[in-house]
Amino acid sequence: MERALEKLIQIRDELKSEYYERDDVIDGTFAALLTDNHMLLIGPPGTAKSQLVSEVCNKINGAQYFQWLLTKFTAPEELFGAVSLKGLENDEYRRVTSGKLPEAHIVFLDEVFKASSSILNTLLTVMNERIYYNGTEVTRIPLISLFGASNELPLEEDELEALYDRFLLRYVVDYIKEDFRFLKLLQGDSAGSKESVITPEELDYCKSQAGEILVPSNILKLIGRIRKELKKKGMTPSDRRYKQSISVLKAKAYLDGREEVSEEDLRFLENVLWRDPGERTEIQSVIHQALHGYKDRLRELVIQAKELDGYSRREWEDEDMRIKANIEAQTKLKQIALNVNDLIEECEQRGKQTEEIRKAKDEIEEIQKEILDRLVSGKQEMA
Repeated sequence: MERALEKLIQIRDELKSEYYERDDVIDGTFAALLTDNHMLLIGPPGTAKSQLVSEVCNKINGAQYFQWLLTKFTAPEELFGAVSLKGLENDEYRRVTSGKLPEAHIVFLDEVFKASSSILNTLLTVMNERIYYNGTEVTRIPLISLFGASNELPLEEDELEALYDRFLLRYVVDYIKEDFRFLKLLQGDSAGSKESVITPEELDYCKSQAGEILVPSNILKLIGRIRKELKKKGMTPSDRRYKQSISVLKAKAYLDGREEVSEEDLRFLENVLWRDPGERTEIQSVIHQALHGYKDRLRELVIQAKELDGYSRREWEDEDMRIKANIEAQTKLKQIALNVNDLIEECEQRGKQTEEIRKAKDEIEEIQKEILDRLVSGKQEMA
């Protein structure tokens, strides 16, 4: 068990060396395995979606794999097994599930949104509760993760919305973009080894360890900020999705060998929060702002302070107007100084360096002092 994480990381790295331009997808796959979540792959045929999932299953010693291409004509027995003739003889309706989805640890369903209503309802129970109703029997199934694939999304079909929402992790997969990687693919130049495997017990151990990863309070605050900004832009992932996202952030930190979630792990949310692939760029921008926006806010506060300094130095018609302008500038600078203090406190809580912010604070306080001196001098002259 001591080497379980080491094995898992080795398997992940081997897959990354074998599947080009799939690092994010592979990270997501292992996050799904460690958290018992499900994953959706959006993209055209021939992008190695099913091959990758199949090979991941092969890396788990003894794990059963089930794969099927769904159409509107797919019958339930194709996924869940034929009706037992012996059972019918005894007035029992049940299916023979041997080799079918209810006995699989890893499932890959291509064109998953083309499932019929009867299959759809069963899949929801399977994914949600890991339960399969086989006639009058309630069977607990060994499913770890279900991977769905599709060329298109069911965004306009309410019937499929519940199934779509069950896929916590969502990735867009395309053909290889870089020419040199495409040539390596043609040459079969892969450095990956296919020998590493992990036992189910070791995987369960890794799951338990990933669940123990700490989530600092500043991470939760940043997620709240991300949620607030996305809401302003009309994107409102469910509370359940935000709650479930904590587990994959823990898994990401665990796979990177850390004991707590870091701010950079929050970038993983770009594969959790989008509903339409077109939202991904906006979500990436919001996450970037949440992580590094304090620098932009600091820059804006310094600019405002300098503008107020220039405003207070203008040539005014009389001394009375000059004093009023300096009082106005001084009042606004006090608020800017408070905002800078808030930035310092925020960064200290996040464990970030505050030297640059403190330097800006000194600069703003110097402007305040100069304006105050001019204000006092002006009042004395009037007196």
